[in-house]
Amino acid sequence: MIGLKHIVSIVRNSGQLAINPFAGYLISPEPKDRGFLNKEELNSLVNAKMKNAHHELLRDLFVFSCFCGLSYSDVNNLIKDYLKTSFDGHLWIITRRQKTNTDSSIRLLEVPKRIIEKYKGYSRDNRIFHVPSSSACNNILKQIGKQCEIKTRLTYHVSRHTFGTLLTISQGVPIETVSRMIRYTNIKTTQIYAKITKEKISQDMEILSHKLEGL
Repeated sequence: MIGLKHIVSIVRNSGQLAINPFAGYLISPEPKDRGFLNKEELNSLVNAKMKNAHHELLRDLFVFSCFCGLSYSDVNNLIKDYLKTSFDGHLWIITRRQKTNTDSSIRLLEVPKRIIEKYKGYSRDNRIFHVPSSSACNNILKQIGKQCEIKTRLTYHVSRHTFGTLLTISQGVPIETVSRMIRYTNIKTTQIYAKITKEKISQDMEILSHKLEGL
C-alpha cells in the first residue's frame, strides 16, 4: 500500500488524476522484530567446526558481517580499494552502501581483519572475498544455524542487526556513531537496532549503583 500510494501521488502531481484516492488515508507500517545473535550464539558460531571449506567460508562471511554491519551485497562488492589506513593508523572500510548510495566508514576490528587475511588471494577481480550466490548463502547458513543450535534464522539482516545491537549499542557505542557506520539516511531507521540487552541494563545499573553508594 505504501508503494501504491507513492505511485498514485506521482500520477496526481503530474495532472493525470483529478483526485487523490489516498487523501486522508494514513499508513502505519507494523514494526518488525528483527532478530540478532546473543553473545553465546555468536561464540558458538565462531568456534564451531564446519564440515567442509564451503560451509566454513559462508560462516566466516556471516561473522565478518556481524563485526562490520555490512549487507550481503556490500560484502559481495567489497574490493581491495575500499580498505584504507585512516588518520588514526587503523584499517578502515571506506565505501558507499549499495542500497542507500551513502558513504560508509567502518573501522575494522581484529576478527574481520583476521578473516580478510585468511582469504587473501582466493578471490578474483580485486574482490576481497569470493561470495557465493544469495540463495546458496541462505541455504547453507540455515544448515549452519541448525548445526550450532541457533534458533534465530541466520540471514544477513540478522548479522547486520547483531552488529547494530550486540556489538555496538549494547557496548555503549552511541546510536549516532552506529548510524554513521551502518549509514542509514535517517537515524530513525537505526533505532530499530536500539534494543537494550539484559547485559547492558545490568552494566548500566552496576555503574549507577557505585555512583549512588555515597547517598
